[in-house]
Amino acid sequence: MIPIIDRVQDPAVRARAIQRCRERGIILPTFAELRDPSLVPGKVRNRLRGIGLWDLDPLNLFRITWQNEPKEHGGLYGGVNAIELPPSLTGVPARIVALVGKWFPTGAHKVGAAYGCLAPTVVSGGFDPTRQKAVWPSTGNYCRGGAFDSYLMGCTAVAILPEEMSRERFEWLREIGAEVIATSGCESNVKEIYDKCWELRRTRADVVIFNQFAEFGNAVWHYHCTGSAIEQAVERTGARLAGFVSATGSAGTIAAGDYLRTIAPAVKVVATEALQCPTLLRNGFGGHRIEGIGDKHVPWIHNVRNTDAVAAIDDEDCLRLLRLFNEPAGREALAGEGVPAETIAQLPLLGISSLANLLAAIKTARWFELAGDDVVATVATDSVDLYRSRLAELAAERGPYTAVQAARDLERSLLGQRTDHFKELTHPDRRALHNLKYYTWVEQQAMDVRDLESLWYDRALWSRLFAQPARWDEMIAEFNAETGLLAGL
Repeated sequence: MIPIIDRVQDPAVRARAIQRCRERGIILPTFAELRDPSLVPGKVRNRLRGIGLWDLDPLNLFRITWQNEPKEHGGLYGGVNAIELPPSLTGVPARIVALVGKWFPTGAHKVGAAYGCLAPTVVSGGFDPTRQKAVWPSTGNYCRGGAFDSYLMGCTAVAILPEEMSRERFEWLREIGAEVIATSGCESNVKEIYDKCWELRRTRADVVIFNQFAEFGNAVWHYHCTGSAIEQAVERTGARLAGFVSATGSAGTIAAGDYLRTIAPAVKVVATEALQCPTLLRNGFGGHRIEGIGDKHVPWIHNVRNTDAVAAIDDEDCLRLLRLFNEPAGREALAGEGVPAETIAQLPLLGISSLANLLAAIKTARWFELAGDDVVATVATDSVDLYRSRLAELAAERGPYTAVQAARDLERSLLGQRTDHFKELTHPDRRALHNLKYYTWVEQQAMDVRDLESLWYDRALWSRLFAQPARWDEMIAEFNAETGLLAGL
């Protein structure tokens, strides 16, 4: 049975978690508050005025939202953080709107996915922060988000990620006090991460594994929080939501498409992946350099029935745009094409996987022949701040970035994007992708084949999964009441 968290699993474990939170001043936000920060209590808001965005203060749990004021210290809340990328940049008439992840604690939205997994387990007595460690298997930002949330919630994190990830990730994880395990390979080496998880299960009794690829709390957080944020960002444009593009990664973010389908039934939901590892497009494999995307399998939590198309993006295009958008010669080339200065100033908000989402949004607009009154929404998971070492490596490898190179990259990698490596899915295509889950999850990860079938045939199951926050918020409120901290602020 696929678990629904709606009751206390172990009262003794829950009691120890309450005591830990009481001792360390930890108040847990509800999912409703993260979706709509206007619900955050005034006493919490007042305290946040003196706290930095990345500070290791438990009250920063209330900043796990798309609506943080875009400032490093003392900010409260505002509108949804999003940017619109104009036709002068994208080369398509459709309006492309991207949510901005930089203004989350840790600089990426994965703190939300991690909270969606950890908080319901803590308040239901399924995880003991006094005796157990939280394991965060990841290809990058998720283990960072998990480590941050763990610290704020009074428990120790174990971060598992591929050894070829950017240096910034490893340095920050060690600074925060997480136990770090580097597995072999690059972004697409997910099985090696799973193998390490099995080893930990066999050899350590003090760990609980929060596998983002299988934990529905990941998808649920995005359904409610990311889906609602996209709705608000699109409403500001006054145009029609026509498409939603998301790199599949763990398939958490793409669950926002399930929410968007409830408000715009005709929306096209498009999954992005690396051309060098075209798992969904061609049942393929390989290694790639788009950090933030895991591959060579279909995540357990991916509702493939709700995916309309797949776009594969060349990782070389992403690396070229990384330089184009952040080097002086690139900025000058963009200005020469008529890209507004305001837009150019915002381009560092796009990290490598964000660039893949942008290119997939362009392909989506071309494939479906979208017009100027259409919006394609996507997500800028993180910013260039997490990839400064990659820029330095590219400069060392390829030399100075010149005006000639900028012109080439602008034409080849941005304006030259067409509809190649794009596939609109039929019903049999979707079923075939769903069936791929068998080989990873049933054969390798010990899932029940009956649950696999339920995820395809039982459409009400997805509704029940996405409806869980109503009960979770009741449990969080009861948990906070027993700590007594909120009332005592």
